[in-house]
Amino acid sequence: MDLHNTFEVPLPPVEAWKVLLDIPRIAPCMPGAELTEVVDDKTYKGKCGVKLGPVALTFNGIASFEEIDAAAHTAKVKAQGTDTKGRGGASALVAFRLEPAGTGSKVIVDTKLDLSGTVAQYGRGTGMIQAVASQLIGQFAKNLEAELKATPVAVGASAPAGVVGNAVELAPVAAAERVAVRAPAKPISGFALLWAAFKDMLAGLFGGRKQG
Repeated sequence: MDLHNTFEVPLPPVEAWKVLLDIPRIAPCMPGAELTEVVDDKTYKGKCGVKLGPVALTFNGIASFEEIDAAAHTAKVKAQGTDTKGRGGASALVAFRLEPAGTGSKVIVDTKLDLSGTVAQYGRGTGMIQAVASQLIGQFAKNLEAELKATPVAVGASAPAGVVGNAVELAPVAAAERVAVRAPAKPISGFALLWAAFKDMLAGLFGGRKQG
């Protein structure tokens, strides 16, 4: 299934680009996500959990940058994960790009998502999955904004500065040293997440009818 999401960052594209490639810094901003290992300058391991009522899904996965274009502020990331209880897995190809938006930047995220096993049953309704993804991205954006306010980007900051060949140029501070600096954001309750997603779907449904 194809998912499309956007969010804004209160930084111009040049600075926002550095932040978004600083995986150890932004990973804890995603609800339920935790970075567990920096394999190399393009590959990261982690886990992600979400609660759906009494059911808790936890995925162990790996993500790697497939393409990075620092000049155009675009990148592609390939991610794969499996449920820790053997109920299936997920794979995704995520493409994101930055565009100027006022004094900040808009981040546009396009995702091709494939679910397998029992987990795929939760993804039968593409509209619901898109709505859930929008809620997660929205919370991520709020957490990221709070992170930026707490620790603004400084001159010569430790965010990746660019690309050498196909590799991200890492900062003087080793990325692995920053993995344990911040605790991950708490997972969003499944009930709260699905209720918010359901409201988004209703708003889109009835809003579309009114326009028609």
